Amino acid sequence: MLENKLGITNEIEFLREQERISKLKALELFDTKKIDEFEIGTTKGLCNIHKYLFSDIYDFAGKIRKVNISKGNFRFASVIYLKDVLEKIDTMPQNNFDYIIKKYVEMNIAHPFREGNGRSTRIWLDMILKKEIGKIIDWKKVPKDEYLLAMERSPIKDTEIRLLLENALTDKINDRDIYMKGIDTSYRYEGYCTYTMKDLDNNKDKTVN
Repeated sequence: MLENKLGITNEIEFLREQERISKLKALELFDTKKIDEFEIGTTKGLCNIHKYLFSDIYDFAGKIRKVNISKGNFRFASVIYLKDVLEKIDTMPQNNFDYIIKKYVEMNIAHPFREGNGRSTRIWLDMILKKEIGKIIDWKKVPKDEYLLAMERSPIKDTEIRLLLENALTDKINDRDIYMKGIDTSYRYEGYCTYTMKDLDNNKDKTVN
């Protein structure tokens, strides 16, 4: 378990609290329109999203990792090359859907943070889509198993993930319900499903400290 700012040592308790706090921050990000202040499609913008979600939880929130990380048999970009990789991603075109997905896949391979990459990068992806083509992903239409398998294969070929996400596009770019259900789905991909955004929204008196 990564060191955290909450002082929690029990892993199950920590994961639940991490989910609760960061989901509330994700909702705040939408409701305050703070997300509209961030750069779109850049590493800096992604760092801002990550920091906003996780600054109450991790000291490294919004900071590029300085250690190598892997998932299963896949090793994400080495820290030796990470700075150059991110600079290259920043220059990638994003003026159509195919280019945007290629950029998203490359950012996933980079995995710039110690934790919280997927959740932050899916918000980042939606902000690019919203700006460039006037659409976002309706994530509840993207099955977990299909998504994870397509992302696993995407470093070799991005056809599967591109078609999967293209079929889930919606022009309801400012719909709060779609956003909240999208966050729930995004967290479910990572195994977080203790709280729903709707329940958290209905119990806002339990505020983040």
